Amino acid sequence: MKIPGACAHIASLKTVAPAKRRECEECVKTGSEGVHLRTCQTCGGTRCCDSSPHRHASQHAKGSGHPVIASAEPGENWLYCYPDDNFAEY
Repeated sequence: MKIPGACAHIASLKTVAPAKRRECEECVKTGSEGVHLRTCQTCGGTRCCDSSPHRHASQHAKGSGHPVIASAEPGENWLYCYPDDNFAEY
């Protein structure tokens, strides 16, 4: 994707993978609730952000090495790269 100011991880994306469901797949397993959902651009899983108690999206990125997430919130069109701490709107 051609996004001004994007790091190499974000620039390497062909498209943005949308959320398949509007819930954190890890919170569903534990019966907890996540807020501000994020979708991994490598595997397509949707998890909660760092404002949620369990921070599943950050944990997933760290444990899996999947670098880029997209907001899964309606009306938000941005990507974030964990290793490069790079934020880009599309």
